[in-house]
Amino acid sequence: MIDAVAVPHGPGPGPIPDLDALARRLPARPLTRFAPAPTGDLHLGHLVNAIYVWGLARALGGRVLLRIEDHDQTRARPDFERSILDDLDWLGLEPDLAGAAPGPGATPLRQSDGTHRYVGALARLRATSRVYACDCSRRDIAQIAGDVADRDTPSPGRCRARGLADEPGRGLRLLLEPGTETFDDARVGAQAQDPSTQCGDLLLRDRLGHWTYQFAVTVDDLDQGVDLVIRGEDLLASTGRQIRLARLLGRQVPPVFLHHALVRRQDGHKLSKSSRDTSVRDLRAGGATAAQLLGRAAALCGLAPAGARIEAGDLAGLFDGSSP
Repeated sequence: MIDAVAVPHGPGPGPIPDLDALARRLPARPLTRFAPAPTGDLHLGHLVNAIYVWGLARALGGRVLLRIEDHDQTRARPDFERSILDDLDWLGLEPDLAGAAPGPGATPLRQSDGTHRYVGALARLRATSRVYACDCSRRDIAQIAGDVADRDTPSPGRCRARGLADEPGRGLRLLLEPGTETFDDARVGAQAQDPSTQCGDLLLRDRLGHWTYQFAVTVDDLDQGVDLVIRGEDLLASTGRQIRLARLLGRQVPPVFLHHALVRRQDGHKLSKSSRDTSVRDLRAGGATAAQLLGRAAALCGLAPAGARIEAGDLAGLFDGSSP
């Protein structure tokens, strides 16, 4: 049941950022992105993110890039990608780049088709002598560093000086020196993070040979010219390490970041892709309209009153005050 979904969790600033202040930090036609992982169907939590992405892009006169984040090849499935694209089309959420959403065949907007870009970025990092092979498992790291629930377990750098060969079964890490990264989140405000304390040496490629989320999205945002990164507060802690990594790859001016509140269940847990009661696909099959679902998602994040019906073309009005 949709009623199982709770309002955004936790204290914090209101849902609407200062649009004028945000515009002053961005180019005239900023580029943002909607980047689902094809490991399940879209749910109402994804719609909250889509409302922020498309709504702010349209209110700022910007553009939306659709990126398929399938770096996790153990879980990504083509049928989920097709489902996501179909749901976005049904909702009226059309991206601006690549004409249409990624489909059959290779596309630079699908991570699994961008291996050459990640290999090139890795080569640039190797030239800094900061990259090393690591055979530590998550269990190894937890035993050494201590595992705390709901927090990153920082890599202790055990393999820094071991001189391991880069071979199958070993990951690749980037040495991160101590130092604070500061940034002004467009909704949450001023932040200061030390990636070396938060996560330790950053994993770039895991022991199965898959590029990690942190590495892939940083390379993607750099290569694709993303100016504005809009995502949930659960990724706020990742921002400092991504700014550091991007700078090492040559990006001196990071994108502007905006982290919106998450929609959670009444027990405090995030929505899951296995939650059929919030799946766009299942709610469509149950008779819900696109305007009802966009309205429901907007209400859950405090952008619209309960029972609102919102068309995709009206999302800018939630942020620039033009909604009736």
